[in-house]
Amino acid sequence: MNTVNTSFDVIVVGGGGAGLAAAIEARASGAQVLLLEKNAELGGSTAWSIGSVSATQTPHQKKRGVVDNPHDHWADMPGFAGDMAWRDNDGLRKILCDEMPDTFQWLLDSGVRFMGPMPEPPHRQPRMHNVLPNSRSFIYHLSRRARRAAVDIRTGMAVQEILREGDRIVGVRAQGPQGPVRLLARGGVVLAAGDFTNDPVFKARFMGPQEAKVEGVNQTATGDGQRMAEALGARILNGDLALGPEIRFIAPAKENFMRRLPPWRWLAVFMEWSLDHLPASLLRPFMMKFLTTTLAPSLALFEAGALLVNPQGERFGSELDKPAWRLPDQPGKVGYILIDQELAQRFSAWPHFVSTAPGIAYAYVPDYLRNRPDVSVQAETLDELAGKLGMHPENLRASVASATVKPFAPGPVVALGPVRSIFVHSEGGLAVDAHHRVLDAQNQALPGLYAAGSTGQGGLLLRGHGHHLAWAFVSGRRAGREAARAALQGNSKQ
Repeated sequence: MNTVNTSFDVIVVGGGGAGLAAAIEARASGAQVLLLEKNAELGGSTAWSIGSVSATQTPHQKKRGVVDNPHDHWADMPGFAGDMAWRDNDGLRKILCDEMPDTFQWLLDSGVRFMGPMPEPPHRQPRMHNVLPNSRSFIYHLSRRARRAAVDIRTGMAVQEILREGDRIVGVRAQGPQGPVRLLARGGVVLAAGDFTNDPVFKARFMGPQEAKVEGVNQTATGDGQRMAEALGARILNGDLALGPEIRFIAPAKENFMRRLPPWRWLAVFMEWSLDHLPASLLRPFMMKFLTTTLAPSLALFEAGALLVNPQGERFGSELDKPAWRLPDQPGKVGYILIDQELAQRFSAWPHFVSTAPGIAYAYVPDYLRNRPDVSVQAETLDELAGKLGMHPENLRASVASATVKPFAPGPVVALGPVRSIFVHSEGGLAVDAHHRVLDAQNQALPGLYAAGSTGQGGLLLRGHGHHLAWAFVSGRRAGREAARAALQGNSKQ
């Protein structure tokens, strides 16, 4: 092992939205900061997200005459949690809502641009702001800001252990391109390594063996921060709660036009202007490039009589009884949604949509046929469809004959898929206090260890669009400042 100890004031583990926010704020507080990211590129789950942020008192709200405030935001959020609201962390929720107006402006100052605000009940006011042109904009602008501030950013560095001397966290052991290395932190370590949606061990432990088979959107969200902190006595809250499993369309083999748009500020400003001034008929084709990517097909399809079959053309249970849980047991872990001509016509116009991004637009069957020929197939007969998809015709005919919601009409048929089952994000984060210090089983802070974003969710329930990213930026900024303060106080005593 490399025995040379490299020392910093603050070490941040994770290069997504929370990690970059922590590094920027720690550096702005005067600390010497190292950010470690295990992947070859920065981004984390932030880069995979739709990119919405919910906030009050934003310039966008004020421009539209929306009178709003953090307290109402705080009061509305339990409506998303429903009967799970009793498990929420009211104090952390207050921090989130109180801090978001300033954090939203901080994102604007960093170069990020948004469209909105969009309504999303049970919010009483429109609070959802969607990033332009795509979620990579967060990483592009925040990484530039971090590098301008002289944050030491190192990718390809997998942190494997948190180092402790006595009762205090003093650094990390990481594996990098040149081998293992010990890195010391005078003020502390900020864990911002995401959730565990793609770790089967955590999912089996908290959710169940069937959920353990379901993959996460972010393939590298493996709960590294939670695992290392647990080894020191930390505990995980709400590990059984997650968004998913849910059915999603597979991603295009090549990224579509909207995902390839560069996150340049002038382009985002132009898009923001266009959304306010150009007619919807001109904008809709561009929106469909986004709405027909990897969003969830509406469950209303199955309620109306659509069928779900595996790659062999077989149904594998009722489409109305948790089909997302059974998809991972099918060949290739994928399936296909079958709709007859009557359903294809019905789901070609409002209010019967195939997929949606709330507040933006709706996508229908013709949109998928036009934009995603890789996940939409038309045929005049079931046998022709079976030939196009490589299914057994007799299996497909038997599946259609077994339809229970409604008889499957003879004639033309459409198949949408492959679709797969995924977890979008989990709520299982480390217990933290109001200063984002990680807590042990006795509810005592582990000195020198902080957590932000999904890693440090602290029992906070973040259902509803825009709350996970909001917490990533709010908690990251605060945790970075707290760790820097501890470092600078320690330095002044030496």
